[in-house]
Amino acid sequence: MTEKELQNYTNEINYQKHMLENLGRYLNLMFLVASIGLVLIYVFHSKNLFITIVGFILTVIGVLGSLVFGLGIRNGRVNVNKVIDDLEAKSHHKE
Repeated sequence: MTEKELQNYTNEINYQKHMLENLGRYLNLMFLVASIGLVLIYVFHSKNLFITIVGFILTVIGVLGSLVFGLGIRNGRVNVNKVIDDLEAKSHHKE
């Protein structure tokens, strides 16, 4: 394996790990949105119908977003592991 190929693999692994960190931030944001929705539902459930409906909408968006970003993180980790395994296989094969 050439130095250039090794550098490309390293760059790709670092880039994908950075993107996983970004997905983690979005997952936290969706959890926050769902939590705010639940608080709105709890506080305004019998006082203001509009805010209660907004709370339900935020909760649904937050939960669905959390599921999507969680799935993205899981698949991203699998992909990073595949790239690392491929790098190890190529580096051992050349030796």
